Amino acid sequence: MVLLDVLANAMVMIKNAEARGHKQVTIWPISKLVGNVLRVMQRYGYIGEIEYIDDGRGGKFIVHLLGKINDCGVIKPRFPVKYRDITKWEEKYLPSRDIGILIISTSRGVMSHIEAKQNKIGGVLLAYVY
Repeated sequence: MVLLDVLANAMVMIKNAEARGHKQVTIWPISKLVGNVLRVMQRYGYIGEIEYIDDGRGGKFIVHLLGKINDCGVIKPRFPVKYRDITKWEEKYLPSRDIGILIISTSRGVMSHIEAKQNKIGGVLLAYVY
């Protein structure tokens, strides 16, 4: 098994577990970026509780699923996005207005496109969830 992108791997694990109707999924390997993206998803109600397990080899996340994700994935390549252009990317990756979130890495941390618009800052597109 070749794991080149830890975030893409985590999103695929979540998507597959949701499609099969599982209540939880174990994500490994992990990184700080994966943890931050999961916290944004949790804040918007797409996933439930996140448990970190330190297994001495980098750790794992156990994510409790709520069955609210229709699709999720990473955006490759990771496009830089300006504050004014966020709407254009919403139209490209999200199915409809006010449905789903884009996850953006900004200078103030990882946040949704909604928070980025409120703070009037751009960043780098990481993922989408709806």
